[in-house]
Amino acid sequence: MKVKEIISVIESFAPLSIQESWDNSGLCVGSPEDEVTSVLMGLDCTPQLVDEAIACGADMIITHHPLIFSGLKKITPDNQVGAAVIKAIKAGIAIYAAHTSADKVIAGVSGAMAARLGLKDVQILDEDGEGTGLGVVGNLPEPLSAAEMTALVKERFGLKVLKSSRPLDGTISRVAMCGGSGGSLIGAARKSGAQLYISGDISYHNFFTEEGFMIMDIGHYESEIEIVDILFSLIKKNFPTFAVRITQNLNSNPIYYF
Repeated sequence: MKVKEIISVIESFAPLSIQESWDNSGLCVGSPEDEVTSVLMGLDCTPQLVDEAIACGADMIITHHPLIFSGLKKITPDNQVGAAVIKAIKAGIAIYAAHTSADKVIAGVSGAMAARLGLKDVQILDEDGEGTGLGVVGNLPEPLSAAEMTALVKERFGLKVLKSSRPLDGTISRVAMCGGSGGSLIGAARKSGAQLYISGDISYHNFFTEEGFMIMDIGHYESEIEIVDILFSLIKKNFPTFAVRITQNLNSNPIYYF
């Protein structure tokens, strides 16, 4: 099998053409014509993930976050990106990322977040006019208090802690969310009629919310991790007998909680 055949399946689900202009989704190491016998999947393409691919005989890596976000002026083993690139090229490993391309389809990152909370009538939050876009918004099966909602979010996302703005006095019935860094969609969340917005990487001043609106920051990694399973299932469905596996060290979260 060739790299381009794997890519074709991924891009039928998350077209590369819809990625954000600043993004670098797609094939960043290797050729579409390279032969592939095994794929390893993870959220972040770290040097450790490349080492694991070499050890298990995988010749293609698929991640959510791109290994290379912008132009590299030099490639040395002195930093994480350079070390991963060098290891991959030496081992003949292709690297592909489905980042905002997988964020902007409703069955992708944010849609998976909505499914965890059991939201109904789910729609794209910030639509781009083509039926795709960033974030989602939907309705809870029944209204919940802020305390009940906090407990539900922590339980469904496996969280020990989360960051929150001042809890609402009333109930929450409509929820907006965006995986990853979603601070730019706070305005869209309020406009959608949501009483709660859930995302990651929310900056300090955004927690000074208006009356009747609440924000929760559950963490960048925590909001996106399910995309690995989604992409894994996609490839297994299309190539049932193909060797594809998820990294044994899935927790690549660089943030530690004490």
